[in-house]
Amino acid sequence: MILVTGGTGLLGSHLLMKLATDGVNVRAIYRTEKKRDAVAGVFAYYQRNANELWKSIEWVQGDVLDVQSLAGALNGVTQVYHCAAAVTFVPADEPYMHKVNVEGTANLVNACLEKDNIRLCHVSSVAAIGRDGSEEIISEKNEWKDSSHNAAYAISKHNAEMEVWRGTIEGLNAFMVNPSLILGPGDWNQSTGAMFKKAHNGLPFYTRGGNCFVDVQDVVDAMTQLMSSDIKNERFIVGAENRRFKEIFGKIALKMGKSPPRLKASPWMTEVTWRLEKLRSMLTGTKPFITKEVAHHALQLNLYDNAKLLAVLPEFSYREIDQTLDFVCEAFLKDQVTH
Repeated sequence: MILVTGGTGLLGSHLLMKLATDGVNVRAIYRTEKKRDAVAGVFAYYQRNANELWKSIEWVQGDVLDVQSLAGALNGVTQVYHCAAAVTFVPADEPYMHKVNVEGTANLVNACLEKDNIRLCHVSSVAAIGRDGSEEIISEKNEWKDSSHNAAYAISKHNAEMEVWRGTIEGLNAFMVNPSLILGPGDWNQSTGAMFKKAHNGLPFYTRGGNCFVDVQDVVDAMTQLMSSDIKNERFIVGAENRRFKEIFGKIALKMGKSPPRLKASPWMTEVTWRLEKLRSMLTGTKPFITKEVAHHALQLNLYDNAKLLAVLPEFSYREIDQTLDFVCEAFLKDQVTH
């Protein structure tokens, strides 16, 4: 039996689709029925028998913060994919994010250690490797540095990694992946899905920054192939292409029949923007789309080296990001018509 935490998220739902399609016994933890049921919609982007695949999954209600629910979910399990995580750039939500990402990971690691012969794949992030603003290419060899360039999310994922490494010292069979910005269809109000929604609504400005992007299916393939290997106590950057935000948003906009961003946002403009967005958020009671951290990171150029994964998985190859953008844009536009 395989257990997946965070199965209702972008990566987790695609992982569940892969496992269900392969016909393996898979169990997934969910917190709310609404999010659980929405996973069938993600399957439908790829599979005609989406509902059948969804029903083949053993769904159990639980939470990584609920130790008792984790213990029950791990019964009979030999492999665990830990995809559950909280992501926010809103300061008020940071304590909860830290609790989920660090304490939740510690709970899972401890629960796995209490069982026999469990292999864990921990989903971290390239952000957890750390950034110092140098704009040099980052690899798995980079050591964490305390820096103002590390967002609260990055710090929480770094501390979560420490819990996994602690578990390996105590005898846990584990490895981790550090995905870059993951692209795929799903909730258009969350994660990178919001990028497509923002581009569709119109985005006149661009920044000098950039990052590494990867298709969600490639992350799933890397995780499952690594799980089938003998590799342990290692982490791997999973990212296809380093690209500028201007180029990515431009391609998304054109695919959606919108005008690409043409005005470069200078540092002072981003400072004004996040402050105005904070004021709008306070007046309307809604969460800001652009926070101080988001504005600052939009100006950074973060480049990542994916050579390590390709070296250990010679049969693995990445999808072209342009093709991924085409597929996700088509899914977004189709959803706009049907909803």
